[in-house]
Amino acid sequence: MSKPKILIQFDSDAHASVFDAVVAVDSGIDHLLQYGSIEPAQVRDLVHGAMFTRGPQDLHQTAIFIGGSNVSQGEELLRHVKKCFFGPMRVSVLLDANGANTTAAAAVIAASRHLKLSETTATVLAATGPVGQRVARLLAGLGATVKLGSRSLERAEEAVKTLQERLPTAKLAALQTANATEIAEALEGSQLVIAAGAAGIELLPAEVRATAGALQVAIDLNAVPPVGIAGIEAGDKAKERGGQICYGALGVGGTKMKIHRAALQKLFTANNFALDAEEVLQIGQELETA
Repeated sequence: MSKPKILIQFDSDAHASVFDAVVAVDSGIDHLLQYGSIEPAQVRDLVHGAMFTRGPQDLHQTAIFIGGSNVSQGEELLRHVKKCFFGPMRVSVLLDANGANTTAAAAVIAASRHLKLSETTATVLAATGPVGQRVARLLAGLGATVKLGSRSLERAEEAVKTLQERLPTAKLAALQTANATEIAEALEGSQLVIAAGAAGIELLPAEVRATAGALQVAIDLNAVPPVGIAGIEAGDKAKERGGQICYGALGVGGTKMKIHRAALQKLFTANNFALDAEEVLQIGQELETA
């Protein structure tokens, strides 16, 4: 008889995410163990508890999910989790702090329905935030030319430097997008724009989008009014607006949820998965072609 599926949720916030817990239950998890306020120093004992309570043949029935609202802290927790593994003694782990990986993957998949990304020039607005960084990283990894926009040129340049270290051949540019003129310049020659800003902040005014002659696809990942791209509604899904194919946050959200559930389910098919942005994107791509 197979062991029940146990998911151990590490959350850097004081209270582990209810959203992530509900998705886990809906994904068929038998038991969910939640830990909040997790610090790196606590990771080893928790991971050892997951690794040493079952034999190697049953370790695929235990997995770790790293959530929380702080993506940088989530990345640090993932590094510490990986350090605990040796030989066959390991369990699969998924990083999706603040939904950054699943959201970015869903946005990139939406764009790929309409554009050949290896031949696309994309502008990512709020590209220095956790979701924006992953959107830029995934697009660049697929061969797109990516312009990283930020209200701070210094922050955009730092994001480009970090991404270039990961992807040395990536075609990247850092741009300041602090006003309408700069945003319009950032959109010149871009077939794709993805806005990945914080809730309630408009990043792309309607009049600027209307003058972006090359723009074919516009994707907004903020559902809280005012939305990130003016003129797009949160529920838009491949909706034509002003000659552009538009997606709102809820239009992307259905794909994001499917990816989230599929990623959790994949954890329990083997004990050696470490799912970060690229692996989550691959799961989404497999869902698209299924």
